[in-house]
Amino acid sequence: MSQLFNPTEELTMRTSLKTIATLLIAAATSASALAHTGADAHQHMGFLAGFLHPFTGLDHMAVMLAVGMWSALIAKQLGHEMLWGPLGFANMLLAGAALGLQGVQIPAVEPLIAASLVATGLLVLSKLPLRGLVAALLVGLFAVFHGLAHGHELADNANAFPALAGMVCATLLLHGMGLAMGWSLRGANVWVPRLLGGAVAAFGSALLVLQLSN
Repeated sequence: MSQLFNPTEELTMRTSLKTIATLLIAAATSASALAHTGADAHQHMGFLAGFLHPFTGLDHMAVMLAVGMWSALIAKQLGHEMLWGPLGFANMLLAGAALGLQGVQIPAVEPLIAASLVATGLLVLSKLPLRGLVAALLVGLFAVFHGLAHGHELADNANAFPALAGMVCATLLLHGMGLAMGWSLRGANVWVPRLLGGAVAAFGSALLVLQLSN
């Protein structure tokens, strides 16, 4: 590996491999990898609990980071064009949550959430150059599934709106972290973002199998 990577890239590669292992172990061993764990887990949520919630579910955290990484990796330059994906996701997450609060449900939302992880992971892996409104609409579609699940779970919660506000703030923070990661990887060996994207896609695939087998 030392012949292919400089010391910094080798360290990043090792970190990436640890990330892959962590995601796969979490997917294979525990339903706690899911941020959407049922209405009972949301009964006492306010802004702070809502803010912390995305950090407790690897599915939500992984998709947020992946959207940010992809947006940074495909950007032509540092600037507002990097924000289409993250802002599209955050806005459609909120729209989906609003529908969920009104009782709107769709079949198999959890498998669709897992599928969104596969899709975003593949976007990072391939660095598919979709920009502007197209990027926002694509990742926004994925966000609707996440929002519907959260909105439905919070439907009977008196603190639903503060909780959702906290979730959206955390989502934007995770997007920002993903953007920083993606921008830092632009000059790295091409296999580093590919491995990270592959890890997210593999994690989503494992969750999808888990969901479909239940």
